[in-house]
Amino acid sequence: MKISYNWLKQFIKIDWEAEKAGELLTDLGLEVEGIEKVESIKGSLAGVVVGEVLTCEKHPNADKLSVTTVDVGADAPIQVVCGAPNVAAGQKVPVATVGTVLYDEKGEGFKIKKGKIRGEESHGMICAEDELGLGKGHDGIMVLDAELVPGTPVAEVFNIEVDEVFEIGLTPNRADAMSHLGVARDLRAGLMQQGIQKELVTPSVSDFHVYERALKFDIHVKDFELAPKYAGVAIRDVKVADSPEWLQNKLKAIGVKPINNIVDITNYVLHELGQPLHAFDANKISGNKVIVTTLEEGTKFTTLDGVERELSAEDLMICDADETPLCIAGVLGGLDSGVTQNTTSIFLEAAYFNPVAVRKTAKRHGLNTDASFRFERGIDPNSTKYALIRAALLIEEIAGGQTVSDVDVVYPNKIEDFEVFMSYENVARIIGQKLPNDTIKNILASLEIKINSETEGGLGLVVPAYRVDVQREADIVEEILRVYGYNNIEFSHKLNTSIEPSKFDGVKTENTIAEQLRVQGFNETMANSLTKPSYVALSENLNAEHNVEMLNPLSGDLAVMRQSLLFSGLESVSYNINRKNNDIKFYEFGKTYHKYNDQYDEKKHLTLFVSGNRDKESWNAPKQTTDFYYIKAVVNGVLERLGHKNVKVTPTKNDVFSEGITFALGKMKLVDVGMVSPKILKEFGIKQEVFYADFDWDTILKISQNNKLKVTALPKYPLVKRDLALLLNKEIAFKDLYNAAFQSEKQLLKEVDLFDVYEGDKLPEGKKSYALSFVLQDQNKTLEDKQIEKIMSKLQKSFEKQFDASLR
Repeated sequence: MKISYNWLKQFIKIDWEAEKAGELLTDLGLEVEGIEKVESIKGSLAGVVVGEVLTCEKHPNADKLSVTTVDVGADAPIQVVCGAPNVAAGQKVPVATVGTVLYDEKGEGFKIKKGKIRGEESHGMICAEDELGLGKGHDGIMVLDAELVPGTPVAEVFNIEVDEVFEIGLTPNRADAMSHLGVARDLRAGLMQQGIQKELVTPSVSDFHVYERALKFDIHVKDFELAPKYAGVAIRDVKVADSPEWLQNKLKAIGVKPINNIVDITNYVLHELGQPLHAFDANKISGNKVIVTTLEEGTKFTTLDGVERELSAEDLMICDADETPLCIAGVLGGLDSGVTQNTTSIFLEAAYFNPVAVRKTAKRHGLNTDASFRFERGIDPNSTKYALIRAALLIEEIAGGQTVSDVDVVYPNKIEDFEVFMSYENVARIIGQKLPNDTIKNILASLEIKINSETEGGLGLVVPAYRVDVQREADIVEEILRVYGYNNIEFSHKLNTSIEPSKFDGVKTENTIAEQLRVQGFNETMANSLTKPSYVALSENLNAEHNVEMLNPLSGDLAVMRQSLLFSGLESVSYNINRKNNDIKFYEFGKTYHKYNDQYDEKKHLTLFVSGNRDKESWNAPKQTTDFYYIKAVVNGVLERLGHKNVKVTPTKNDVFSEGITFALGKMKLVDVGMVSPKILKEFGIKQEVFYADFDWDTILKISQNNKLKVTALPKYPLVKRDLALLLNKEIAFKDLYNAAFQSEKQLLKEVDLFDVYEGDKLPEGKKSYALSFVLQDQNKTLEDKQIEKIMSKLQKSFEKQFDASLR
């Protein structure tokens, strides 16, 4: 949300630097994410001054040029060569002095330099209005008021506005702060806490009056639950035209495009007070009657954006006497009833619509407007009439209109303020510090929260209806704390804790594994649980019948809950590769969702994605491409950290892999790991190999909490490591060698590992090379060379006998 500092200062007179005000707003919970300098004309015409043309002679070397001397308020006049046909002595003109930067329509600047034009020196430029951004005329130079003093900055003459705009990251609960008035209220409360008393200045509407009651519209609301409050007023003799410069500048500063004076005024009041308004062409409302109702399912309606939409029977509509739809209430107006250049009379609407109904309608039609953004979060029901009168006065002032009806307000059931009891004891307990009662009362008063009753233990409070986020005691405490200042709460020097018996902690286990993966260079990703329905067709293991569908999806790409973390992960992989980040190491803890008949199933998974090189390229380290063995080693590391070493490895049955294995413990599958099928990668535009591991995290945690860890002393005697490079038939698996090794030497052999595999044209056909490492250790003594050689010889002979292996 953008908030203009100049606009804000119309509500609260403050001379602080924007940065300082932004810091206070952030402390109050309205986080200022950035401050942007905005100029009504880029460069603010810095360096452009009023000049008086003293002399004007024809250029000796060019018929269409003139040589002038101009008084610009400096010590001496300057000479300027000018090509405008209307330049003449005695004129007051805008002069861009040497060093000035002027900007064209595209925002590209050019600097005024001293130079020679056809042999005559020129020390500046006399400007036309389009060269200054003050208009589109280029027939000649601008001629200014003869009363102006030479040297006066032109920015002062044309009231060039320089503003600073806050980009506020507004949280959804702060509906009250969705306007300049709302932000000013918070700023005032923060200033009062610092002992600075400032009055909140709101626009006066005391001059409002009805010229004559000549154009009455009957308002009929059929469902007060959907439209608790509706108001309108008629204004005639309006002249639709461009808005004045000050109004356009205000809207442009906060990123709103000016359209015409009527529409601009409704937008201005919306951003000023937070109350959405809508202007109808009064001549297009049949029967001078406004009906607020719902229509039949499937009714056609064309909105202002030119799109024909099918209405739901739940969409609240503004209609005329014939029940012809004119506007989707609280969301978007109709194409045929809006204000045009030919409009002379308008019906101006302000309302309080049901937030839930507006939210559903906006999502149903895929619309997100400034009005719906506010209505669906809850606006101030008590500002409706005030905002309507404020807009009517502006229309009279700017568009020349006359109010010709009373302000008709239909409001049968008043929306009451919220009543909350606040205990002083609970305030101290939640905050962790006792605040003086007077301080609490002053903060509440600054937030316009009234004290209805007072006891020794607390306060009975009345919270304004516009504070839809403050309805509980905890909300009151939060309000007190944010205004008092989180930074002002004292740190305790005493830590209170309790010691519980050690027990399995799933969250702690997850954090432990996450830290292990981060140390290995993995980055955590968090993908959306909503995904495309079409993804299930990429695997025979998934079924569209098991999709958990959204009743009201935001889009077709977010219509179902994911059945697998693979596809959302591949979206992240593709996104990175497309931006030249080809070396991928991702992990994600997330859930999958399935529907089986009427039952829903959630399961937590841990997934790993690896692609590209293992590590960043370096001059002193060879490039190592990620392969299956790398991700397998990472998976083994995770399982071992959880105490699962004796897992069974079998080929995977999951068709998302072109090659893969499954780790299981008994009949319980723990992990699928392998290379993602090229067919699936093609769907995501990925052209490099991607390795993927999918841990059934719920199952792993279930068996891990019953897994007993054994603690042993560090060995007294050293271990010994030996390697063998074996030439084997291709069908021999590492698992076979692993089992054979431990069958051959059961006592002193501690570890067997495969650290290299080679298959190439330098080997005999049908052969491959395995490089194995063996760790030997005796717990009671240091191994001797003869003993080591004997064991290695026994292992070698076992491999030769069982697998026809030979040493390389």
